[in-house]
Amino acid sequence: MKVISYNINGIRAGLKKDFISWLKAANPDVLCLQEVKANRDQVDLSGLEDLGYRVYLHSAEKKGYSGVAILCKEEPVNVTYGCGMNEYDIEGRVIRCDFSDFSVMSVYMPSGASKPERQDFKLRWLVDFREYISEIRTALPKLVICGDFNLCHKPIDIHNPFGLDGYPGFTQVERDWMTSFLDDGFVDTFREFNPNPNQYSWWSYRSGARSKNLGWRIDYVLSTHNMKDHLKRSAHLTSAHHSDHCPVMTEFV
Repeated sequence: MKVISYNINGIRAGLKKDFISWLKAANPDVLCLQEVKANRDQVDLSGLEDLGYRVYLHSAEKKGYSGVAILCKEEPVNVTYGCGMNEYDIEGRVIRCDFSDFSVMSVYMPSGASKPERQDFKLRWLVDFREYISEIRTALPKLVICGDFNLCHKPIDIHNPFGLDGYPGFTQVERDWMTSFLDDGFVDTFREFNPNPNQYSWWSYRSGARSKNLGWRIDYVLSTHNMKDHLKRSAHLTSAHHSDHCPVMTEFV
């Protein structure tokens, strides 16, 4: 099973950049998208469906903002839109597909970079999201969480750890949260195979950051620990340029 997580930064813009050809070549079994920025009636999904994908979309109430989606070849036994907390669900931050023996979630975590109020919102989200995952783990013992977490876990995950220390997305509170979340029984699948520095998943559009590889690793594919023995490989697909992010791919056997 090949799972890819990708903050597409606008599905309509991505489709204009030959996203469908990329998807055909990448050929994931499950694709989790974040920042879809469209309602179903605003985008032509037929090209995705022609490739054999079922498309499940959870949009924000605010048009052109946020939103998550899951594309999958196998029909899920259940699809859950949102996490049951209205202040997050109106922003389209969580969607989950349950299959016969595992579940996959696409998550777009808030960014706190725009203003202090949004960082406060993000910190509330982190507490609530962790509690939510703890509650559903009993029913979903094999869970893959894909998404843009909008935070770097360790200094190795950011291009300037000293200069950016304390900046939203790289505060000690957020980093400690990630450590605790993984300690709850999750595996950072990319780091299982890729221990080296200078491997990022997001670059600012400013000052040629991507060409200089001045990035942040804020996109993750996490799996429950009971799936660790089934991990085959994980990689950043940096040749994809539909977004300011790159896709994160993990294969299971």
